[in-house]
Amino acid sequence: MTALRSALFAAALIVITPPYALLALCTGALPRLARYRIISGWSRCVVWLARWICGIRWQVEGLEHLPDRPAVILSKHQSAWETLAFQMIFPPQVYLLKRELLWIPFFGWGLALMSPIAIDRSRGRAALRQLAARGAERLAQGFWIVVFPEGTRMAPGRHRKYQLGGAWLAARTHAPVVPVAHNAGLCWPRNGFLKRPGLVTVRVGPTIDSAGRTAETVNQLAETWIEDQQRELCPSN
Repeated sequence: MTALRSALFAAALIVITPPYALLALCTGALPRLARYRIISGWSRCVVWLARWICGIRWQVEGLEHLPDRPAVILSKHQSAWETLAFQMIFPPQVYLLKRELLWIPFFGWGLALMSPIAIDRSRGRAALRQLAARGAERLAQGFWIVVFPEGTRMAPGRHRKYQLGGAWLAARTHAPVVPVAHNAGLCWPRNGFLKRPGLVTVRVGPTIDSAGRTAETVNQLAETWIEDQQRELCPSN
């Protein structure tokens, strides 16, 4: 049954993605926030399909911690699910990502129109300068910024050293940091075709004030909180 559900879900994505990508291309002349609200409808559709076809339900804890101004979200990254569901959970947001993702047909085209901070990681300090400029600009425009500090998807129970980029941006702009833990990888595995029914818990932590703190301190505070929560959310891994 899981294989059948997963196949139906994949077929549904094939049906809805090309026309939605064409719709996204038609939003190019609109203001950034208007584009975001239209294009993010695709993510809402996918999360809805995952719920009703694959049985992936979800709940959010800790929304009362969210600040009243744009923030940098530092989150665990386990699957594609959270990149979609966060658009339903948090205020309008952009992602820090590698520029190669924008080259993916259909998906990448829509992603490019959502004002991401796409950097070339091979450029070193030039990439940091781009992050600083684009990050400050997006925060001023009212967007939150989502960063996956481990840099790649990690299976439940796995941990990789947190990179400084997101914390550095927050410290530089004095933006608050929102740490987020979740267990989406238990239902939607990394690079996995099979989607398992279950309940995804997204846990939002207390805001970390970046003002007067170094990027290293902010990063460590976020990493400690997130990984403590991960041990509770994925106890068998």
